[in-house]
Amino acid sequence: MSFHEVRFPANLSFGSIGGPERRTEIVTLANGYEERNTPWAHSRRRYDAGFGMRSLDDIEALVAFFEARQGQLYGFRWKDWADYKTAAASAETGFEDQIIAQGDGVKTTFQLRKNYSSGAQTYGRPVYKPVSGTLRMGVQGVEQFEILHWAVDLVTGLVTFDTAPAVGVNITAGFEFDVPVRFATDRIATSVASFQAGEVPDVPVLELRL
Repeated sequence: MSFHEVRFPANLSFGSIGGPERRTEIVTLANGYEERNTPWAHSRRRYDAGFGMRSLDDIEALVAFFEARQGQLYGFRWKDWADYKTAAASAETGFEDQIIAQGDGVKTTFQLRKNYSSGAQTYGRPVYKPVSGTLRMGVQGVEQFEILHWAVDLVTGLVTFDTAPAVGVNITAGFEFDVPVRFATDRIATSVASFQAGEVPDVPVLELRL
């Protein structure tokens, strides 16, 4: 996949709107009951970067970034300010934020993930783009340290331990992460006059499946 490991300017994504989207297929039966199903195992996020534009300098930076990605051709990293770390919004990340897996005594490589829980239900979202320097790992409540105990691939979100965690132990992680996205258009229309009048350009951004 054509992807540039560069983040859309965080100061421009701040103020954007967007969030997760699901796809649900609903069939209404003759008796009025419904059958619901989904072809998607994971949600897909959409954003509009236009709402982050606050000045003509911002527009210039947006156009430069858009041109460097050649429109929809290349993906890039996006900071979702409403959901960019494993800890609560008001808290610092810690190595016990999320349980990402349990050891089996054999496996050494694990995919980073963030869990979303409500009631008895939990959804595990794979995370492929952790932010460099933010990842902390733990095994059964004991912090493990990079280089000494593990290494991470920042392109895939895979963590590899030097030694396989024992059977049944919780493997935990805390980190910040980006969303892999692309522009959802090959055209950006801007106007100095309309921008000064309070209008913002429409800049749709769509999460990529990796």
